[in-house]
Amino acid sequence: MNPKPDTIKISTSYREEISATHADLFVTVKGSSVVSGNEAMKKAKEVSQLVDELTRFGIPAVNIHLQGVRVETSSGALLKSSSASYRLRIKCEALGQIAELLDIVTSQKNSALERVDWKYPDEEVHERGLEFALTKAKSKAEKVAASLGVKLLGVYDFIENIVEQETPTMHSFLPQTAAKTRSAGMPTEPNLGMDVQHSKTIHVNVDIWYRVSDFTSAQG
Repeated sequence: MNPKPDTIKISTSYREEISATHADLFVTVKGSSVVSGNEAMKKAKEVSQLVDELTRFGIPAVNIHLQGVRVETSSGALLKSSSASYRLRIKCEALGQIAELLDIVTSQKNSALERVDWKYPDEEVHERGLEFALTKAKSKAEKVAASLGVKLLGVYDFIENIVEQETPTMHSFLPQTAAKTRSAGMPTEPNLGMDVQHSKTIHVNVDIWYRVSDFTSAQG
């Protein structure tokens, strides 16, 4: 086994706070009948009502997806009269609309918001952070080697670590108000206790072990 070569360890990091570009809303709708497949979007009354509200608001139909149906029956037999829970995923591409969109969802008495999945340009930041950290590490390694009187020979080991810190979000809704104000012709004010301006901080940490010459080789 070859012994570990002479090395110097250089650690660098990059930090950037980014904002969400869009969001996915996961919603459960309680239905009074069982309809399977995409037909549920039109034939399940409670689901159809929510979909109609969303599309009138401006959400494209292609951004509303049925992810699953859970049948609820007490007899153990699947009947047309059985109730069901429909799980929907709604993509909101314009975060400026999300407050009113959330109010539409929560104003439907059979609908419940389960969670919001915020989407970020992660890959772009990861690549930018890694490039910055590597450039900084190389410059720092050259300065350290020059100060020690040795030469850089190559890289012995490399470790990259990415840490993401997302701002906690409170979910607390006061439904029904939007439906009342819309029917009365009054402007709506969303009633939700959550941060809709969502962001997170990405840390890219790099540890590099550079192989270096001994002092004799450097002097030669």
